[in-house]
Amino acid sequence: MGARSLASVSVGDVLGPVTVPVGRDTLVAYANASGDQNPIHQDEEFARSVGLPDVIAHGMWTMGAAGTVVAEWAGDAGRVIEYGTRFTKPVVVPVGGARIDVTGTVTSVDAESGRVGVDLTVTSEGQKVLGRCVAVVRLD
Repeated sequence: MGARSLASVSVGDVLGPVTVPVGRDTLVAYANASGDQNPIHQDEEFARSVGLPDVIAHGMWTMGAAGTVVAEWAGDAGRVIEYGTRFTKPVVVPVGGARIDVTGTVTSVDAESGRVGVDLTVTSEGQKVLGRCVAVVRLD
């Protein structure tokens, strides 16, 4: 997708919905890349022993996956100038895999600065997994 222009964006515009799959192989790859080898992300028996229903995705993977959706919408990851969230529920990843669903709404457009605010809703199995998920994107 090419770079999105400021003139093509209005308050109320919707981004998505975009579905991002996550499987056990994704968790292993993320653990290896990030160095986060916590067994709750890869060992089902361990995850259950600490009270989880199954292995869970890394919170930072979930945040990053949602951020990638914004970057793709903007046309370039370098256009995302602010991004923050709170982790509200883990993404449970059974053997068959899971998914997160990302939808965004443009909440502000500042023509002078070229900044666009986007509120994101990120869910898995109908449950909100990220809260107060907000991005600021610079568009030309």
